Amino acid sequence: PEPNKRAILVKDEMVTAVTGDGVNDAPALSNARIGICMGIAGTDVTKEAADMILMDDNFASIVNGVKEGRLIFDNLKKSIAYTLSSNIPEITPFVSFIIIGLPSPLSTVLILCIDLGTDMVPAISLAYENPEKDIMKRKPRSADDNLVTTRLISFSYFQIGVIQALAGFFSFFSVMYSEGYAPEDLPGSGELAGYFTPGGPPFGGFSVQENLKSQSMAQTAFFCSIVIVQWADILICKTRRLSLFDQGMKND
Repeated sequence: PEPNKRAILVKDEMVTAVTGDGVNDAPALSNARIGICMGIAGTDVTKEAADMILMDDNFASIVNGVKEGRLIFDNLKKSIAYTLSSNIPEITPFVSFIIIGLPSPLSTVLILCIDLGTDMVPAISLAYENPEKDIMKRKPRSADDNLVTTRLISFSYFQIGVIQALAGFFSFFSVMYSEGYAPEDLPGSGELAGYFTPGGPPFGGFSVQENLKSQSMAQTAFFCSIVIVQWADILICKTRRLSLFDQGMKND
C-alpha cells in the first residue's frame, strides 16, 4: 500500500532494510534499499522482489548474510589488486625493449611462469581469506563503490607495480654489470639491433655465447625479483584496512 511505500523512503543517505513474506509486501521490498523475504513462509512473488532471502526465516541470519557479502566483496578486491600488480613489471620490459632497444629483460616463457605460477595460486588463495576483525564495524559502502576503482588501479599499477618493475630492472642491470656490461652501453644493443641473438654479432668484447649466457642470467634475476616482491605483495593484499599484525596470518 502507498503509506507503506512512504514509510520505507530513505533519508539522509541511510541504508534501511524491509522484511516481508506476503504478496502485499512485494511493493515495499522492491522500493527498499534492501528487501528481505522469508525463505520458508515467503511467497514466490515476494522472493522475486527481495534482495535477500532468509532460508531459515531467522532474523539473525541477516547479520550473517551481510558479513558474508562484505567478505566476498573484500576478498575479490584483494585478489584483483594482487593480480593487476604484476602487469607493470611484465609490460615495462617489452616497452624498454622496443623503445630504447634494451636486450630483452624478460622472456615470454618467464612471463608465463609468473602468470601461471606466482599469480594464479596466490590470487585464488585470497578468495579464502577470513573476514577482517572490523568488517562489521564499517559503514555500508557506497552504491558507486565498484570492484575495480581508480584507487585500486592506482595502488596496483602505480605503487606496487612500479616497485616491482624497479626491482626487476635493478636486478637486471646489476647482473649485466657484474658480467661486464655497463648500463649506459645496453640501450640500442638489444635483439632489434642484431645483438644477443644466436646468429648475431658479438657485443661488448664477449662472444655470442657469453652474451646469451649473461642475458639469461639477468632475465632470471629479473624474474626472481618479481617473485620475491610478489611474496611481499600477497602479504600487503591480505588485509584491506587492518594491519597484518592486528589481523594475523592464520586462516580457518
